[in-house]
Amino acid sequence: MKPSIARKLEEVRDRHSELTALMSDPEVAADAPRFTRLSQEYAELEPIVTQLIRLEQLEQERMEAEELLSDDDPQMRELAQESHRGSSEALAEVEQEIERLLLPRDPADKAPAFLEIRAGTGGDEAALFAGTLLRMYLRYAESRSWQVEILSQRPGEVGGYREVIVRIAGTDVYGTLKFESGTHRVQRVPETESQGRIHTSACTIAVLPEPAEVDDVAVAREDLRIDTFRSSGAGGQHVNKTDSAVRITHLPTGLVVECQDERSQHKNRARALALLQARLTDEARRREAAARAATRRDLVGTGDRSERIRTYNFPQGRVTDHRIDLTLYALDDVIEGQLDLVIEPLRREHQADLFAALGE
Repeated sequence: MKPSIARKLEEVRDRHSELTALMSDPEVAADAPRFTRLSQEYAELEPIVTQLIRLEQLEQERMEAEELLSDDDPQMRELAQESHRGSSEALAEVEQEIERLLLPRDPADKAPAFLEIRAGTGGDEAALFAGTLLRMYLRYAESRSWQVEILSQRPGEVGGYREVIVRIAGTDVYGTLKFESGTHRVQRVPETESQGRIHTSACTIAVLPEPAEVDDVAVAREDLRIDTFRSSGAGGQHVNKTDSAVRITHLPTGLVVECQDERSQHKNRARALALLQARLTDEARRREAAARAATRRDLVGTGDRSERIRTYNFPQGRVTDHRIDLTLYALDDVIEGQLDLVIEPLRREHQADLFAALGE
């Protein structure tokens, strides 16, 4: 174990002991907000301390086994070898788990997310590809029992979407999908191509965490222009009878969001405001990421919308993620929603990068 990690573990142990003492103090217990904060921190450190205790027990078992490896009794030596091997294997597993627990966590990982898909270069084929991507993400969401709402959509002229925005809620949505932000490129023969030529087109994807509370992001009400209009698209008799759709313009930046999925103007307004705040927060996060990237390479990319992150090559049945040089000949599986094939390698690389930074 690296000395820097060992020092970090000692710091965790000391803080855990300090929290135990603080939480037993009657004055602290009487201060509900402070007690809640300390309890949350204690709950985060407890698994690390538990593993640290297990680590020390295994190290002691291995040392005892090493002492018996030179015993005169052959049977005792054989038992010592088995014990030493078992302790060593268990130690490696515990160390790996401790490393995982020590990694810094993004508090937004557990949040619902807004998934925005926009057709880029490629005209009608780009819009059709946007439809393919939406179907891929919807299938993946279904496999994880996530809930999906389509907030707004602009269909393409021959199918697909020029733009579609969905809200996805469930377990660890943002933490799972956040590496999908960027430019997705497709190489295939379009349905509209009569000569059988392969075309290249692209879509941009943005994945934004939904703010926990609307007021968490400071947006002055005087900076907003809120317009209402009649919903378009499916909706039966409700369509074109009430101004339930909402469009919000953030005047300082010119950002515009709209929501027309709900029949309630109040719900559409809340969803649109949350989406606006998610975009503003994302802009701030990307500025910070750009500043960090100036001094240290970000292994899985900054999420810059201009960054080409993945290519879907239909003629060869190939998916390539350019950030980690991952190539899979499993295009059909990925398109059908088996996204863990590409997401899990990205997450592992990201964790390795975080751990390298922790070691530094």
